[in-house]
Amino acid sequence: MRGAMTLLPLLLLAGCKDEPDFEARYDNAAAEIEARAEAMDAAIAESEAAAAVAGETAAMRAPKTEPGGKIPRVSPEPLPETVNPTNPPPSSGE
Repeated sequence: MRGAMTLLPLLLLAGCKDEPDFEARYDNAAAEIEARAEAMDAAIAESEAAAAVAGETAAMRAPKTEPGGKIPRVSPEPLPETVNPTNPPPSSGE
């Protein structure tokens, strides 16, 4: 019994492992953020290149505005015939 009582603290200490310090966690987070930023920059560059090939510019994709910054109303485009509306059929009231 005494042996178990002396081994218990040793087992608890063996179960604890050192966590990385602030500098290591900061460096890991900074590297991850930098990698994500580079991936986003690459995706944006790829998108811009594809738009340039298609002859589109950001100004062409932007909505046209009227004086005062208002976006003019346009009539909605109808759905293609292959698209079913998501509204259910009317109920019979039962």
